[in-house]
Amino acid sequence: MKESNIKIKIELDENKVPEKLFWSAESEGIKNQKADAFFLSLWDKDKKNSLRIDLWTKDMKIDEMKVFFHQILFSMAETYERATNDEKMSKKIIEFSRFFGEELKLYDVKKNQD
Repeated sequence: MKESNIKIKIELDENKVPEKLFWSAESEGIKNQKADAFFLSLWDKDKKNSLRIDLWTKDMKIDEMKVFFHQILFSMAETYERATNDEKMSKKIIEFSRFFGEELKLYDVKKNQD
């Protein structure tokens, strides 16, 4: 059996607030790649419960976090459809993702940057 590891290194300040995040997946050639935030979700089959870790550096800007969430919502729709083959609910998640982006005016920001 082949094994693959993903490692996450967190550098904390004196108050235990994340200052720097790095991740490695050496089997994929990724070593100490810098990141500013991550969300990790795991499923506990026995307890029928999801577990999660969400961390972000103290330097992550609020506008960046909004974009990060927006992108996560879209990726959840894609993953949900791939995992369940439930196209109808996937489209509902996409609709909400678009609404989320519109309410946060993320589409206007992107237009202004082009």
